[in-house]
Amino acid sequence: MRALRELPRSVWLLACGTFANMVVGVGFAFLFLYLTGPRGLTAGEAGLLTGIGGAGLVAGNFTGGWYGDHFGHRRVLLTSAATSGLLLAAVPLLPTPALYLVLPLSQYASGVQRAANSALVAVIVPEGSRRQAFAVVRAAANGGFTVGPILGALVATHLSYDWLYLAEGLGSLGLACWIARVVPPRAAVEPGHDAAGGMWPELRARPAVLLMLAAIFVTDIVYRQQYSTFPVFLADHGLDARVYGAMLAINGGILLCLELPTALALRRRGPLRIVAAGLLLVAAGYAALLPGATLTTAATMMTLLTLGELLYKTTATAYVADEAPAHVQGRFQSLYAGVSISGTVLAPPLGGALYETAPTLLWPLCTALTLAAGGAVLIADRRSGRPRRPRAGSRETTGAGRGGVSQPAAQPVPAPPTVAAGSGAQPAAGSTHRHDPDGPTGRGGPTGRGRGEFDIPPRAPEPPSGSRPRPTAGGKRTATT
Repeated sequence: MRALRELPRSVWLLACGTFANMVVGVGFAFLFLYLTGPRGLTAGEAGLLTGIGGAGLVAGNFTGGWYGDHFGHRRVLLTSAATSGLLLAAVPLLPTPALYLVLPLSQYASGVQRAANSALVAVIVPEGSRRQAFAVVRAAANGGFTVGPILGALVATHLSYDWLYLAEGLGSLGLACWIARVVPPRAAVEPGHDAAGGMWPELRARPAVLLMLAAIFVTDIVYRQQYSTFPVFLADHGLDARVYGAMLAINGGILLCLELPTALALRRRGPLRIVAAGLLLVAAGYAALLPGATLTTAATMMTLLTLGELLYKTTATAYVADEAPAHVQGRFQSLYAGVSISGTVLAPPLGGALYETAPTLLWPLCTALTLAAGGAVLIADRRSGRPRRPRAGSRETTGAGRGGVSQPAAQPVPAPPTVAAGSGAQPAAGSTHRHDPDGPTGRGGPTGRGRGEFDIPPRAPEPPSGSRPRPTAGGKRTATT
């Protein structure tokens, strides 16, 4: 529990606001019923409007980090939450044609809010504590969403659907006020002069991050079949909505009970291996459906799927944050946020089309895709264990200077060497491996960001003679002559 006590107070207060916002933020779950009911749209029209709104949500996730890197994550979170709240609160007052504009805009603002929230956690929590920080925020969100739909159903049936959207809008406005109060500007790292730096060069320098993002993209399309084709599959085999509701209850119960303890227990383990294990458990979950649909296979599927979710989602979010340079932290988080929610738009049409034309192929294909995704992350983990090239703009200058220009092996005054973990050498006294608010990458910039690497202060020049050993760039010791 010490790891939780060491989290910044702002994280806990942000989690409280997230919980309250998720309790009332369930309007999207009832959107299709609202459009086909009180609004009088056909199923096709409601599906089109829902799809446009989902596209706005994904777009907001992909772009929210850019705003944060340029204008500040706290400022963007406040603005997006207030914008989303105003638009949603106005939904009951608007004519139906106006919803084709307002709903996508509100969903876009919600997506920006989600990306900015992740980026804000990433910048106020130091590397090494981010897994438990993201687990706390996710636990709060899951807890709120467990309570929210129950209350939402009561409001919709005893009052009206209009109250759902009014409550959600007021909840978002309340979240903006709460964040303004509990997260002071000094707690959030604001953008420096290098905020305009490119994201793609940084990503290309981190192939393991790119490979993991591709694996998450594929997995999310598979993972979200539980919300589209899976209930249809159960119904086609005589298992009604009550069974599906029980399966969702298994999902929520496991996440609430195990996600935070699991993040704490595994926080010192290699992140890519944990992500790969989670993806492989998702594959095992869909493989459990291959024998057919029974209560046992459905419960087994949901249990394995949820265990995979609690392993890979929190860990992947923290891994992306740890790998991101300070000036593109928001864009890295935004890219992960968009990839991790892309299945909300792509899963229903892709899964539905395959289930309609070749239903027996759906679960084998889901299993194969997530097996491949998990294997790809394992390969990325193995490759990332090899000696890495220095990051662009870092102080790792054993073979390359700032900007990646190679330096000769012998220089009158060598650049500070990097000692890699496992090389047999120990870090020099006074070396650091922590978040340095005055680091060389600008305000809030990190030093020693590579895993197991330390920045060594420059040493005094070696005496011309003697036999005292000194470290070379490769980490071995040689005698001076």
